[in-house]
Amino acid sequence: MSEGSAMRILISGASVAGPVLAYWLNQYGYRPTVVERAPTLRKTGGHAVDLFRPSLRIVERMGLRDAVLDSEVGTERVTFLMEGAGPIRLDHHSALGVTSSEHVEIMRDDLSEIFYDATRDDVEYVFGDSIASIGDGRDEVQVTFERGSPRSFDLVIGADGLHSNVRGLTFGEERAFSRHLGGYVAVATVPDHLGLSAEMITMAVPGRVLSMYSPRHLDEARAIFMFRPPGRLDYHRRDTARQKELLLEHFGGIGWEAPRLLAELDRAPAFYFDEITQLRLDSWSRGRVSLVGDAAYCPGPAVGASTSLALIGAYVLAGELAAAGGDHTAAFPAYEREMAGYVRRARTYAERMVKQVIPGTRAQLWAGAQTMRLVGALPAPLGRALSKRVNSMGVHENIEIKNYLGSLDGHHRGGRRRLPRA
Repeated sequence: MSEGSAMRILISGASVAGPVLAYWLNQYGYRPTVVERAPTLRKTGGHAVDLFRPSLRIVERMGLRDAVLDSEVGTERVTFLMEGAGPIRLDHHSALGVTSSEHVEIMRDDLSEIFYDATRDDVEYVFGDSIASIGDGRDEVQVTFERGSPRSFDLVIGADGLHSNVRGLTFGEERAFSRHLGGYVAVATVPDHLGLSAEMITMAVPGRVLSMYSPRHLDEARAIFMFRPPGRLDYHRRDTARQKELLLEHFGGIGWEAPRLLAELDRAPAFYFDEITQLRLDSWSRGRVSLVGDAAYCPGPAVGASTSLALIGAYVLAGELAAAGGDHTAAFPAYEREMAGYVRRARTYAERMVKQVIPGTRAQLWAGAQTMRLVGALPAPLGRALSKRVNSMGVHENIEIKNYLGSLDGHHRGGRRRLPRA
């Protein structure tokens, strides 16, 4: 990079971590480019994700708090139907009050669109393309694309999810770093035939959980299937027909709304299926390439609050690059040190939560029902204390968010000078 020029940083993935990283890199004077395999930004709504207090602080610093709050899912009531126990009905806000001091539930694609809209005028986005190869240059990275012409960048960041293309090209096959936690999750877009209107209903039997909710701003609903079979399942992650067969096999006899929801799978306009897998890499960086979010440290889909983790990771990576004046040999290790403790705690939390969210026995179902009744009846401060003791929810609350922007003087950005730590 020549003196006085801004570093060119390629980001793969335009979901959550990619646009957040691009936002902050642009704030620090860098030149981010985001490449996304999908032809357009996904606007199907996706599935609901959680943002906790630290990630909301970052959203606030981006000036996007109101936009996020305006797009909340809007669930007000939660009803649990459990084998061996009567219906348990909780006020959603009261239930959240005992697990988090501040929390927002938002559809993933809505969140992605908010971050995209905040960056589209200042960041180059390339849709409908993907990285084909990453050259190992000393001073820059030569990148070829599946469709576009080759280009050179100073750094390449993989923000392309659990099945990251950048990680595969740079670090090797996913199986070398993945650890299956025993569970599976599927989400399908279905008609709201129950007229849920701000209510989420969950039905659980040993090893299987079926939920349904309808976001307040959408006409349709989401059906969530989570299960823990005795052994690992045999299927290809792109074989949706086989995945739907597996859901029929595991949920066909549980009753409630399962038959109707299973019948809707072949008509579902959006469908997602994956195993609940955790990533464990010794390092998230190699040379001029680094990873962020699920591509680097996915704690487990649906059980590890990975969206908050990804948002914070993107903010920290950009901040450490700015603090190091663009020196990736200093910034990448600093980023990994800052995130290491949080990632370890998130992994432990996810390992515990997969068993709590999908109870394997009737005894565990009964214990979970009693815990929900107790937590729902307690005042919020006592409930939070109990919840942190039982399931370590505090792992997503007690994260210090540095003010990297406050340490920049406006004249030394874009990788021109090493800056003090925030």
